[in-house]
Amino acid sequence: MTLSFDTLKTKYEADEVDTVLVCLVDMQGRLMGKRFHAGHFIAGAWEETHCCNYLLATDLQMATPDGYASTSWESGYGDYVMKPDLDTLRMVPWLEGTAMVLCDVLDHHTHQDVPHSPRAVLKKQLKRLEAMGFDAMMATELEFFLFEKSFDDIRKSGFRDLEPISGYNEDYHILQTSREEHVMRPIRNHLWDAGIPVENSKGEAETGQEELNIKYAAAQDTADYHTIAKHAIKEIAYQQGHAVTFLPKWHHDKVGSSSHVHQSLWKDGAPVFYDPDDKLGMSALMKTYMAGLLKYAPDFTYFLAPYVNSYKRFQKGSFAPTRTIWSVDNRTAGFRLCGTGSKAIRVECRVGGSDLNPYLAMAAQIAAGIAGIEETLELAPPTVGDAYQGDSGMIPQNLRDARETLKGSDMLRAAFGDDVVDHYARAAEWELEEFDRIVTDYEVARGFELA
Repeated sequence: MTLSFDTLKTKYEADEVDTVLVCLVDMQGRLMGKRFHAGHFIAGAWEETHCCNYLLATDLQMATPDGYASTSWESGYGDYVMKPDLDTLRMVPWLEGTAMVLCDVLDHHTHQDVPHSPRAVLKKQLKRLEAMGFDAMMATELEFFLFEKSFDDIRKSGFRDLEPISGYNEDYHILQTSREEHVMRPIRNHLWDAGIPVENSKGEAETGQEELNIKYAAAQDTADYHTIAKHAIKEIAYQQGHAVTFLPKWHHDKVGSSSHVHQSLWKDGAPVFYDPDDKLGMSALMKTYMAGLLKYAPDFTYFLAPYVNSYKRFQKGSFAPTRTIWSVDNRTAGFRLCGTGSKAIRVECRVGGSDLNPYLAMAAQIAAGIAGIEETLELAPPTVGDAYQGDSGMIPQNLRDARETLKGSDMLRAAFGDDVVDHYARAAEWELEEFDRIVTDYEVARGFELA
């Protein structure tokens, strides 16, 4: 469970805690930060610490691209303030004597939120909802692949020796997942002990594919849970001698990994998406919110699929959606209505891949939903049947198109600010520049002799 600051002091004095991980969430949704001696954290570092401002302007491999307005070689890469959010203080049960706290990222001079910090992006949209009288309740699903060998062994093989931990599709499979309990059982139990409300794990629809489900919560908490869980899965798998990947499409013959996002709005502790008099149980508010998701899905696709590889997952007949349409309990559509006719009614966005940053993905969807409410958009009838049929309402088919749509989105510029949109548009541009300059194994094998 989460810890109070006083409890942390007590545990330190009892020699139960000696280390505190002080973490920010970077653009890629990863935990970055420092390991503090618990005594020093308690004595004063709990108030703030500092980090280089390049941490919110790097790529996956920690390269420092140019073109960012917020920081650069020209400006000298100064500091940000990491302000611990003590409401997120918790034990890290899979690491001995260790606690963790997440931080907000503040400008070193003004002590205001850095606008493009993922936690700040989400908080801004939640404040907009709060001003309307609503709270967002959300949940994410984490899908990933578990491999026989370790991260180190796979890296040393040049990422060519990739053997999933199972040899067949293990979707809902109890026999095969029993063989994986040495990894999945500590994942469930350690996360539960860390205050992450894990519901279950299951085998997914491929060899070595896993899914972890966490109970819905307030949006900010859900993003924190997702980020901590993803980090924990990697560390616990490593401890057991295995590698995992959250790459959405690690092999062209394997299905992809997604991260579906469930969402609903509440007011005064009650769901406002529910209307018992509606045929499907959908309130008028829900219909306008969903209409906003559909209208603006191309605008925010980048925040659901931020890399070149992300778009390899969008294939017909793969359970990964290709169109911005909605349906009732239909897993081929981009947006699925769940909990029909009950107070649990909600919309599930099925577009996002396992590589998404939950803060950004959730913030973008909330912004689109708010736009739908403000514009009183009308929701089209649900799609029936195979949602892969047809060519209307397509999501961007590649990162280049998604970047252009993001960059031209008046809705997101109004909701996030020009500086934030331009910052992430540059991140997408850098990914494309890096990919475009690399000669892939595919190109060499296909054309070495035959071109």
